[in-house]
Amino acid sequence: MEIKILGSGCAKCKTLEKLTREVVEQNGIDATITKVEDILEIMNYGIMSTPALVVNEKVEIKGRVPSSEEIKKVLIK
Repeated sequence: MEIKILGSGCAKCKTLEKLTREVVEQNGIDATITKVEDILEIMNYGIMSTPALVVNEKVEIKGRVPSSEEIKKVLIK
């Protein structure tokens, strides 16, 4: 599984990255997590507000920091 955290490096972006890493670790999910901060690359995903969670090149959550439980549901489905 390939996970990307899209964001400029703001507090919300860092929180999403931290929560995602915790969920992956706690649930033994085999995933590669990448932080994308390049605005041009972020724009390629068609999102207008960060942070965003991208799983296998599909934007799953954007514009807010979800709960750990919501991240887990997205990653396990």
